Amino acid sequence: MRDRGRPGGRRPSGGARPEDTSEHTSPGGSKPPGDDPEAQARALCLRMLTHSPRTRAQLERALHRREFPEEVVDAVLGAFGDAGLIDDAAFSRAWVSSRHHGRRLSRRALAQELRTRGVEEDTVKEAVAELSDQDEEEAARDLARRRLATTRGKDREVRIRRALGALARKGYSSGLSYRVVREELEREGVEADLYDPDL
Repeated sequence: MRDRGRPGGRRPSGGARPEDTSEHTSPGGSKPPGDDPEAQARALCLRMLTHSPRTRAQLERALHRREFPEEVVDAVLGAFGDAGLIDDAAFSRAWVSSRHHGRRLSRRALAQELRTRGVEEDTVKEAVAELSDQDEEEAARDLARRRLATTRGKDREVRIRRALGALARKGYSSGLSYRVVREELEREGVEADLYDPDL
């Protein structure tokens, strides 16, 4: 018998019903937020910035690793920059202040750290220029004094070698390093004919 409820008496085949074709679209016909590349890129940048301050180049590298289109990267980073969420100059100043006072890093070492984070050279120079020669010397002297204090009682040459090594790892020049180590030893009453071998 023919099914009176359907014209022609046949039921549709097992294919998708017409209403099923909207499975991957929102009611307005657009992609759901989870499929929006810009929304995904913004979310990634916000997560990274919430964890710690980042430079524009660091965020850009992260977005490229996730293979976001170039136009999406430019749009998102441009919007973040306009909103003040990305500011390489402010980042660099804060980085220099924190790492110099906390880790006793030299201007040379700080500049290299900023470069590896993608900061432009002019911004790097402006940030490290905020540290004076006196700041540099005081930090080197403090580092030498602390290192020498941990080696009291050891052979003089061992003390000198370890203090100079600590200063070199922090990026201080040999001239400044030899001078502050010599002066700090003399302050202890230890004679040290210690002069920069490059002179």
